[in-house]
Amino acid sequence: MTVRIRGVLAPVVTPFKTDLSPDSQRFIAHCKWLLAQNCGLAVFGTNSEANSLSREERSTLLDELVAAGVDPSRMMPGTGCCSIMETVKLTKQAVGNGCAGVLMLPPFYYKDVSEEGLYRYFSEVVQRVGDARLKIYLYHIPPVAVVGITTGLVERLLAAYPNAIAGMKDSSGDWNNTKTFLDAFVARSARPASTAGAARTSFDVFVGSESFLLANLRNGGVGTISATANVNPAAIHKLYSQWNTADDADHADQQQSKLNIVREVFSSRKFPSMIAALKQAIAIYADDPAWRTVRPPLVELTPEQAKTLTAELKAISFTMPGVRRVSKG
Repeated sequence: MTVRIRGVLAPVVTPFKTDLSPDSQRFIAHCKWLLAQNCGLAVFGTNSEANSLSREERSTLLDELVAAGVDPSRMMPGTGCCSIMETVKLTKQAVGNGCAGVLMLPPFYYKDVSEEGLYRYFSEVVQRVGDARLKIYLYHIPPVAVVGITTGLVERLLAAYPNAIAGMKDSSGDWNNTKTFLDAFVARSARPASTAGAARTSFDVFVGSESFLLANLRNGGVGTISATANVNPAAIHKLYSQWNTADDADHADQQQSKLNIVREVFSSRKFPSMIAALKQAIAIYADDPAWRTVRPPLVELTPEQAKTLTAELKAISFTMPGVRRVSKG
C-alpha cells in the first residue's frame, strides 16, 4: 500500500544559467535543502516556471534529481500539459521513478471547455498511463489557468478512477472554494462506504498558500503546496506538525499570523512577480547572484526592488538557515 504524501511541499523554483538553460546543479542542491527542512518537492509547478520549460527539460531534470539520490517518494512533479501525449509521457516517467504522485493542471489553452471535455482528458491520461501506482492530484489555479476543476468533475473522476484520483491542490485563493471541496469529498470519505460500492479512498486537499494552512488542517485538509515554502519551509512545517499538539489554539493562530507576514512580503505588488522575489531572496541568503535569473516573459527584480526586498526581510528578521552557494566543480 503506497503511503500518501502529506504536509508541506514547495513548487521548487528552477534556477537558470546565463544562457537560460536549467541549472541542474543548483536545482538539486535547493531540492536537498528543502528536504532537510522537512519540505516535499512539487517540482515543475507554477512557481517552477514549468510552462516555460519544454517537456524534455522537465524530463531531464527529474532524471537528474533521481540520479542524485533525491527520494522520489517525497516528490509530486507537475505533469499537466495542454497536450495529452506530453502529459502521459511526463506522468509515466514520474510513476516509473516511484514519485508519490503527480500534480496535474487541466489543459488550459482552450477556455470555456465543457466538464465532459475535461473528464475525457483526465480519463485518457489515466488509461494511457495504465499503472496502478498512479496518484493524480488535480491542480485548480483559475487565476492563471482560467480553466478550473469543479466538484462535478471530481465527482465523476472519483467514481471512475477512485484509486488514481488522490486529491487536489486549490490555488483559487478563495477559502470558501477550498471549504466546498473539503465538505464535498473529505468529510464524506471519512464516512462508511455505501452498500452500492467499495470503500472510497481518501481525497486529499492541499491549499496553494500557507495563509490557509491552519484552516485547511482544521477542516480535514492534508497540507499546503506553497510558493513561499521555497524560502520559509521550516516555519511552515512547524505549523503543520504542531497545530493540534499545542497547549492552546492561540499558539497555532500566532504561528499562522507569522507565516502570513512572510507571505505578504513575497506577494507584494512592488515586485514584478512572486517567482522573481523568491529567486532574489535565495540569491541574497545563499550569496549567489545566479539565482536571480528568470525566463522571459518574467523579469527579475531591479536593483532598487532588490534593496526593498532585502530591507523588508531584514525588518521581519527573516532567515534561510543552511542555504548556501553551490560551489562549481
